[in-house]
Amino acid sequence: MDLQTVMQELEALGKERTKKMYMSNGAHEPLFGVATGAMKPIAKKIKINQPLAEELYATGNYDAMYFAGIIADPNGMTESDYDRWMDSAYFYMISDYVVAVTLSEADIAQVVADKWIRSGEELRMSAGWSCYCWLLGNRKDFEFDEHKIANMLEMVKNTIHDAPERTKVSMNNFVYTVGISYLPLHEKAVETAKEIGPVEVIREKKKNSILNAYESIQKELDRGKLGFKRKYVRC
Repeated sequence: MDLQTVMQELEALGKERTKKMYMSNGAHEPLFGVATGAMKPIAKKIKINQPLAEELYATGNYDAMYFAGIIADPNGMTESDYDRWMDSAYFYMISDYVVAVTLSEADIAQVVADKWIRSGEELRMSAGWSCYCWLLGNRKDFEFDEHKIANMLEMVKNTIHDAPERTKVSMNNFVYTVGISYLPLHEKAVETAKEIGPVEVIREKKKNSILNAYESIQKELDRGKLGFKRKYVRC
């Protein structure tokens, strides 16, 4: 399948209602409004195709960029490739759900995510923290340095209330994910979440939201989700 064929298939799957929803979250033209689940049949036909993923991502079309993440080869991308993808990630649904997700399946995931967390740029930081959420929620606990994750919890505790708005969301998710999916630091994450307390996120054109990692962890514990790991990160 070539670029033109994929674009035509994606356009045919577009729905006005989905398009409006994506735009209300920060997407802008060009986009078709394709539900992510509707992309699966095309993805099955193509499987992994990095050159095509690059062409799709370069279109700047939100649906094409999302689909690029599904068919990308995570270990076929270098650090500079991921940086280049982040340069075009203009809102959180691309930074956190396309780039960070693809990165989380790469061997260099933690190296790149660490760099982004230190960048001081809202979406890069958000993608870095999000990448750790995808990693912790999927990989075995022994693949992580417990001391490093503990230091990251401290970093969130000390900086989350002053962080950029989207970064706050990903940092909050990180504390929650450690609390549920990384057993060695479950108790520390619960304590950290308690100390952080409610986090207010200011949203443009929308009502501000209040995040509370402690309450989110408790809800999942009540559902018996402690130690939860997802089988797949990408759909």
